[in-house]
Amino acid sequence: MAQNLTRQIAGVTIPNTEVVQKALAYARSHSDDMTYNHVFRSCLFGFVIADKNPSLRDRDREVHAVAAVLHDLGWDNTGELVSEDKRFEVDGAIAARAFLDQEAKEWDPRRKQLVWDAIALHTTLSIAMHKEVEVVAITQGIMADFAGPDGVPGGLLTWDEYREIVKALPRIGLVAGCREIFCNLCRTKPATTYDNIVSQWGEKYVEGYTLDGHKAVDSMEIYKLEDWP
Repeated sequence: MAQNLTRQIAGVTIPNTEVVQKALAYARSHSDDMTYNHVFRSCLFGFVIADKNPSLRDRDREVHAVAAVLHDLGWDNTGELVSEDKRFEVDGAIAARAFLDQEAKEWDPRRKQLVWDAIALHTTLSIAMHKEVEVVAITQGIMADFAGPDGVPGGLLTWDEYREIVKALPRIGLVAGCREIFCNLCRTKPATTYDNIVSQWGEKYVEGYTLDGHKAVDSMEIYKLEDWP
C-alpha cells in the first residue's frame, strides 16, 4: 500500500498516491464546483481532526482520502451515477466501489468495503460514529463542513484552520445548494427519501411531499399482524 506520497493543501497533508489523484479527478468529472469543493474540504477537515485525535490517528489514510472525495457521487451532476430507486448515499457508495474495482485492483475487499460503508453511512451519524476509525474520521470531516469548528468536539478544528481551508476551497453556497439537491431528490425519487434526513427538506420545502403513510409506524399499524389468527 503506497502511502509515502503526500501533498499539502491549505496547510493540511494528505496522501497523493495515484488512486487518490484519480479519485479527485473522478469526483471533479461528476461534480459541480460547489460539490467538488465540499468533498475536498471534507477530506481536509477530516485529516485535521483525525490527526489530532489519538484514537483516529492510526488509520488507513488512503482509504480516508478516497472515500472523502468520492462521498457525494450520488449527487452526480451528469446523472450517469444516479439511480431511480436508491438513496443518494447508496448510489455514491456503489459508484465508488465500481471506481475502485477499476482503478485500485490491488486493494483488498476490506479496504473497498470501508469506502462503501463510509459513503453509504455518512448521513447516518448514529451508526457511522460507531464504525471503524476510517469511517469515523471521514464522517467527522463531512460534518465539520456543515457545523464548522464550533461543532467539532474537543476543539480539534480551529477557526484559523477552517478559514485557511475555505479560502482555498470556497463554499459557493453549500447550504442553498444542498437544499436544492435534497428537494430535487424528494421530487424525482421520493421513495428513497422517506426513511432518512432528506425527507426533512421535502417536508419543509417541497409542495405535496408528505411522510404520511410512509413511516415505519404506519407500516406496523397498517398490517395489524397481531390481529391475525
